[in-house]
Amino acid sequence: MLRPWEFQITLSTRGDKAAYIQIADAIIHAIKTGKLHGGDALPGSRQLAAKLKVNRNTIVEALDVLLAEGWLVSKERKGTFVAGRLPTLPEIKREVPRPAEKTVAKKPNIIFDDGLPDSRIAPINELAGAYRQIFNHKGRWQMMGYSPGAGDLEFRHAIVQMLNYKRGMRLTADEVFVTRGSQMATYLTAHCLIEKGDHVVVENPGYRPAWLAFENAGARLLPIHVDAEGLRIDALKKHLRSGKKIKAIYTTPHHQFPTTVTLSLQRRLELVALSNEYGFTIVEDDYDNEFHFGQRPILPISSFENAQHYVYIGTMSKIVAPALRIGYLASSQDFVAKVAQLRKIIDVQGDNIMAQAILQLINEGHIKRHLRRATQVYKIKRDLFDQILQTHLGSKVTFDKPEGGLAFWVVPKKPADLIKVSQTLLQKGIQIISPQDFSFREPVNGLRLGYASLQDDQLEDGVKAIAKLL
Repeated sequence: MLRPWEFQITLSTRGDKAAYIQIADAIIHAIKTGKLHGGDALPGSRQLAAKLKVNRNTIVEALDVLLAEGWLVSKERKGTFVAGRLPTLPEIKREVPRPAEKTVAKKPNIIFDDGLPDSRIAPINELAGAYRQIFNHKGRWQMMGYSPGAGDLEFRHAIVQMLNYKRGMRLTADEVFVTRGSQMATYLTAHCLIEKGDHVVVENPGYRPAWLAFENAGARLLPIHVDAEGLRIDALKKHLRSGKKIKAIYTTPHHQFPTTVTLSLQRRLELVALSNEYGFTIVEDDYDNEFHFGQRPILPISSFENAQHYVYIGTMSKIVAPALRIGYLASSQDFVAKVAQLRKIIDVQGDNIMAQAILQLINEGHIKRHLRRATQVYKIKRDLFDQILQTHLGSKVTFDKPEGGLAFWVVPKKPADLIKVSQTLLQKGIQIISPQDFSFREPVNGLRLGYASLQDDQLEDGVKAIAKLL
């Protein structure tokens, strides 16, 4: 029989696909699924038109499409046939994939972070009250518009007062720029300071997120080791005398990250003198100045009267709560103006409502009372953690009780595979920071253990688990 195939096509009047396209697609599907084979004859155009109850011109259009695409061939005086060599391979039947099962990552029971404050003692009620008062204020509509890109002026004045009074600086509001956290301040600083190929000195071990910000700006990093007095100035001098063009140095001199050591006064003086001589900028990250348990915090390098090239970075997130992203940088008016221009590309302005709420907490004395209470809480917890470490790890590690900050730096007496230790602990539900996260190349032999956000029993259980693996 010349044309044995019975055409089974149902045309749809819904949608925007033309009838001739539906017919062409149906014939292609029949070929792909094996209902039609190479050399099979198709019914004539009149027969198809009658069968499908469409105009013959519609059938002719469908056949023209199939002929043009190579699915069919036309033989003079014989009719239309399925092509012997098809344009594509037959459609492969695929199994419908099963819906992926939802996997919920198991959260560790104990997390030794890098030194975060305890959010449970944050002044949340006072902050919520400040928000309510702000939105009930008669002039609240004025705060819903745009404001200066450098941040709310009143808030900047409060930052200036704090930095000048407590940290020995001599700033004006035009020399302060408010950011969404200290990491944003570091990123903006890097991109306003660095040109591709510039060298930036960093501490090793040190703060990797800052390294990434400078590398993203095109910097070539020069790691310098840290000892008991902080950053090695002798190593810095070697780089400077080698002829390398050093554009900046990123440092955490108050409580060095991660080792917690304080840069000595002699080295601070030398660093400022070298900065003035060679023209590189000191980028000073004073990430936890507020939490100091001795007589008083060491004044920032940026407070030195003879410091000419500096960017000072701080944060309010550690004071209130990590989730509240409020940071700032302080530098010359020209540099702050440059930062403001860059910030406009990604973020027109900061969170002015949050700034106003924190400003109200400052003005009403809540921040001062919170810091006084929190510092006492953290001092008691620091002393407890010191005892726990002495009891369970005293024979296996060395460490100094820090005078400030919210973390300990613990060094095993014998070299240990601390990366493997961190992986094994994680399987037991205990998370520590892997040394490779703050090492430049080879992982350093040390652990940074934040204690402030953990409960007393968690601190002891975690240290016991670490002791078993060292």
